[in-house]
Amino acid sequence: MIIEQLSIFLNNSIGRLSEVTGVLGTEGINMKAFTLSESSDFGLLRIITDDNEKAVTVLKRHGFAISSSKVVFIDLQDDTPGSLSIIMKRISDLGISVESMYAFSTADGAKVVIQADDIERCNKILMK
Repeated sequence: MIIEQLSIFLNNSIGRLSEVTGVLGTEGINMKAFTLSESSDFGLLRIITDDNEKAVTVLKRHGFAISSSKVVFIDLQDDTPGSLSIIMKRISDLGISVESMYAFSTADGAKVVIQADDIERCNKILMK
């Protein structure tokens, strides 16, 4: 399914991530998934929350640079070796480029978030 992901740009300084999580926590917004990457100058926090609209509002109010994008969320009930490989082959066989991706496992299976150059086609092929 297609869902919204937020991207928050952070200066590489101590406490910046703590500020984001503090604002979200104070406002009662739960981070459902996240990934953090960095360069020498800044970090990029990608998150999915239980209330993205509210998250955007409060983070902007606190001075954070934030954008949103559509991603494909996959709930893999079959969390076995090779199941991700099958998904990646379906995507690459259609010539879809994966721009970013993160995943995590739960007791119910694996959850995968994919940002691709063609979200609609990516979602369509993965929902079959």
